[in-house]
Amino acid sequence: MDILTETVYWAVFISLGSYIIFTNLQNKMKCFLLNPLLFSTILTIIFLLVCKIDYEIYFEKIDFLYYLLTPATVCLAIPLYKQIEILKKNFKAIIIGIMAGVFSGLGSVLLLSILFGFSRIMYLSILPKSVTAAIAVEISEEIGGISSLTIPVVIMTGITGHILAEKICKIFRITEPIAKGIAIGSSSHIMGTAKAIEMGEIEGAMSSLAVTITGIITVIGVSFFSHL
Repeated sequence: MDILTETVYWAVFISLGSYIIFTNLQNKMKCFLLNPLLFSTILTIIFLLVCKIDYEIYFEKIDFLYYLLTPATVCLAIPLYKQIEILKKNFKAIIIGIMAGVFSGLGSVLLLSILFGFSRIMYLSILPKSVTAAIAVEISEEIGGISSLTIPVVIMTGITGHILAEKICKIFRITEPIAKGIAIGSSSHIMGTAKAIEMGEIEGAMSSLAVTITGIITVIGVSFFSHL
């Protein structure tokens, strides 16, 4: 175990290797539930538990890969730039669509909290579920939630969007690329955007835009919903 944990690239091998394995399995089996993002995460967790490796050691070894998230996020602006004319032409509809996505997301949390009798602190913790983790944690702490509860909810929201986004669009016969991108980005942040990019350039561009604007509008919307 000492040899394993002292090796530089073992964590990268486990993380990327498991993702590649489940990506190939999903492509062969054509099963949308066999999501590589979800199952590679589960496999990595199982590996760490079985081998009794602390998460801090794993994170230290994969830190440089985690660092790439920042430039990768910035690169999401490229497809948006390529579709700038579509953005200008449909600006009002896009903004209204994003606002609808944000407030339906906040409203759904309020409704579920009432139906299932969530405590106030739990309600506040899951309220910013549809924005990226960095923004969600800041919002949660600001309104009195628990950030350690917010993070897993945000992750599960993203994974759910990544798994179900394309299937839901097919079920409800949503074929407009702009509508797909706005819906995915405003409900399942960066993880959903990764799926939107797979679906098409326009979907990816609109989802990238929705992620940014959703974060801004959510900050405003949460200030209202947190008092309900």
